[in-house]
Amino acid sequence: MDYILDDKKLRSCLFCDISKGKKKTSAEDKKNLILHRGKHCFVLMNKYPYNNGHLMVVPYFHTSSFDGLTDDVLFEFIKTVNMSVDRLKEAFHPDGFNIGLNFGKVAGAGMESHMHLHIVPRWTGDTDSMPIIAETRVMPEHLKKTYSKLVKYFMKAASSRA
Repeated sequence: MDYILDDKKLRSCLFCDISKGKKKTSAEDKKNLILHRGKHCFVLMNKYPYNNGHLMVVPYFHTSSFDGLTDDVLFEFIKTVNMSVDRLKEAFHPDGFNIGLNFGKVAGAGMESHMHLHIVPRWTGDTDSMPIIAETRVMPEHLKKTYSKLVKYFMKAASSRA
């Protein structure tokens, strides 16, 4: 219902707004479902996920595609995707992943002004007839509970690199 009733007319860029300063408090990051902050990009949970554990990797630099991203940003971006996949494997043991970018509205980009990559964990048999028959997705766990599980794995990985 939050998604259905949400005002879709954004006055600014959601990703820029929630990432400003790069040094948000843990309470703000928890509210925004941010799991990890790197130098050039961050990881957050999708507020309207396709599946349990649906993450997004987002560069801080505002661009709708790869345009303007430096080699350092691109390198950290793909390393962060890899790290996020590793954390999801540790936490949830999925059978596979859908990973992708959508550039432009016609390609399915819901937030077309700021590029982001989706990481969707998949399990054998995780699709059922609900989306087809009732236009409803069934999520096995509340978003906040999934966040609490995942953030521990991201924090553990960050402390082991320090």
